[in-house]
Amino acid sequence: MSSLSSQSPQPRGQDGQDSSVGELLSTVTSDVQQLFRQEVELAKAEVRQEATKAGRAAGMYGGAGFAGYMVALLLTLAAMFGLANVMDLGWAALIVTAIWAVIGLILYRRGRERMRTVSPKPEQTIQTLKEDAQWARHPTR
Repeated sequence: MSSLSSQSPQPRGQDGQDSSVGELLSTVTSDVQQLFRQEVELAKAEVRQEATKAGRAAGMYGGAGFAGYMVALLLTLAAMFGLANVMDLGWAALIVTAIWAVIGLILYRRGRERMRTVSPKPEQTIQTLKEDAQWARHPTR
């Protein structure tokens, strides 16, 4: 029996000839680089999605603040003068101010709840990259 028959078969290239270790390493390296590039693109997409959510929540904060200011200003004046017919103007202003403070607190809490749902990191991509790195260190496992 010859020593060639006891060896395992060699990998073959696309042209049917034996591939060198360098060619195989080059192919694996290229594939890993492409995989990492795709993972980075996925991470960027996830970050953009989370930034959009954060922008909407911040817009709600701003909108709530501006709307609250305008409404408070105009309704406070109307309510104060309406209540001034029944009580002193100072007490009327204090009552109306307390009502708008409660409304402002409710809007703030809703905005804060929405902001808490925003994830600062692309969790799924980070986990996948960790798995890819683990595989790259130990490809036979």
